[in-house]
Amino acid sequence: MISIGHYLLLSVFLFAVGMIGALTRKSAIIVFLSIELMLNAGNLAFLALARYLGQLDGAVMVFFVMAVSAAEAAVGVAIVVAFIRRNKTTNIDAANLMKW
Repeated sequence: MISIGHYLLLSVFLFAVGMIGALTRKSAIIVFLSIELMLNAGNLAFLALARYLGQLDGAVMVFFVMAVSAAEAAVGVAIVVAFIRRNKTTNIDAANLMKW
C-alpha cells in the first residue's frame, strides 16, 4: 500500500527537479515549465495531506492554485512569446537588454 510518505517524497522530488531546472536553464520556455512543475509538486502535497487528514481543505486549495496557475500560464506564455519575437532567442540572458 502506498503511504503518504511516498506521495510527499514524490512531491519533494518533483519540486527539486523544477527548482534545479528553473535555476540552471537559460531557455525561457524551460524555466517557465520548471515553475509549472514546482506548482504541481505543491498541488500533489496538498492533495496527499488532504486525503490523509480526510478533509477537503487541501483539495479546495489545489483548485485555487490551479486557477492561478492557468492565469499565470496565459500571461507567462504571452510574455515569453513577445520576448522571443523581440529578441529572436529563447535565452533569458538577453533579458538584460530590456532594462532601462
